[in-house]
Amino acid sequence: MDQTTAPLDLAAIRAGGKRTVARALAAIETAGGTLKHADLLDAALQATAASPGGHVLGLTGPPGVGKSTLTNVLVRRIRAAGQSLAVLAVDPSSRISGGALLGDRTRLKTDPDDPDIFVRSMAARDRLGGLSDHAVAATALLAAVYDRVIVESVGIGQSEADVATVADTVLLCIQPGSGDSLQFMKAGVMELPDVVAVTKADMGEAARRAAADVAGALSLGVRAPGAFTPPVVLVSSTAGTGFEALADAVEAHRAHVAEPGRAAALIRGRHRHWVADATRVAFGRHGLGKIDVDAEIAAAGGPFRAIRAIDLALRAR
Repeated sequence: MDQTTAPLDLAAIRAGGKRTVARALAAIETAGGTLKHADLLDAALQATAASPGGHVLGLTGPPGVGKSTLTNVLVRRIRAAGQSLAVLAVDPSSRISGGALLGDRTRLKTDPDDPDIFVRSMAARDRLGGLSDHAVAATALLAAVYDRVIVESVGIGQSEADVATVADTVLLCIQPGSGDSLQFMKAGVMELPDVVAVTKADMGEAARRAAADVAGALSLGVRAPGAFTPPVVLVSSTAGTGFEALADAVEAHRAHVAEPGRAAALIRGRHRHWVADATRVAFGRHGLGKIDVDAEIAAAGGPFRAIRAIDLALRAR
């Protein structure tokens, strides 16, 4: 049986190492792969919910801000702490092959012999939200296998809101002197981040000014009562400064969303979005209007099974 159609087993993937994880992701990325392996993906979600770990950090920001450099620093720190880590780097697509154009594996410095670090590049293709159509499924699987997951979005600027639908913590990166804070404020992007990192803090006054601008933009955003207030952290990969504060900020948000009731609400909203988005992409708003998303998830026992059930039902009509 071909690996793209053979049933995939979560326990075998966890025990099989990086090659097994890579084969599982390849199967998911094939046409219809998410539907074929819905049972595995919902099992992965249940496994992640049942145990601590699997924290997903979404890293976003405009091109050239230093996301890959920051990811390298985070990789070293996470591995030094003894935690396993997967990095899913979503890149622009080649118009010829459809594959990842930049291939972040070439920019991330990792030890290929380290069994507890896994890096995967994924093409965004024609998706405009900063992630690929398969990134949701890939992230769900990786979070069940590794202690930490970093999802680095394609970096398209103002429209990359997708990362907020897969990440437990969204880290927005901006750089001094770019005018990003004003653009983000106009586009409403400041409603997305849980933590903001101003990169290239070694630029001194320009970096401090950018941090002040971002803090001001954040103060204008509309947030629910009791919502986490996003901290703004100055970091410099060149000078190696600010990363303790950044780690503390991420952990503070992680603790905040893990509070009783809050985590469950976050997960329910995330799953509802996944099912609605997949239905809209496949069948348009007309198809979405024919289903009750919450009822479908409850009946199927998970969002990926619900997507499969909806696909079968709407295609049969």
